[in-house]
Amino acid sequence: MDLLGWIIIGLLAGAAARLVMPGRDPGGCVVTLLLGIAGALLAGYVGRMTGVYAPGERAGFIAAVLGSIAVLALYRWLGRRG
Repeated sequence: MDLLGWIIIGLLAGAAARLVMPGRDPGGCVVTLLLGIAGALLAGYVGRMTGVYAPGERAGFIAAVLGSIAVLALYRWLGRRG
C-alpha cells in the first residue's frame, strides 16, 4: 500500500511540478506525470532514510513536489543537450 500511495502522490506532484514549471517538455504531459512519480519515489525514499520526516506527514508531499520539480528540470536540461 505504501508504494501505491507514493505513486498517487507522484501523479499529483507531477501535475504540481507541471504547473510550477510551465513550458514545452520533450515528452509531453504523460512523461511529466511519470517523472513526477519518479521524483516522488526518490524524495520519499531519501526523506525517510535520512529521517527528515515520518510516514504520513505533510512534508512528504512537499518533498514529492520538490523531487518532481528537480527530476523535471534535469529531464529538460538533458533534453536540450541531446
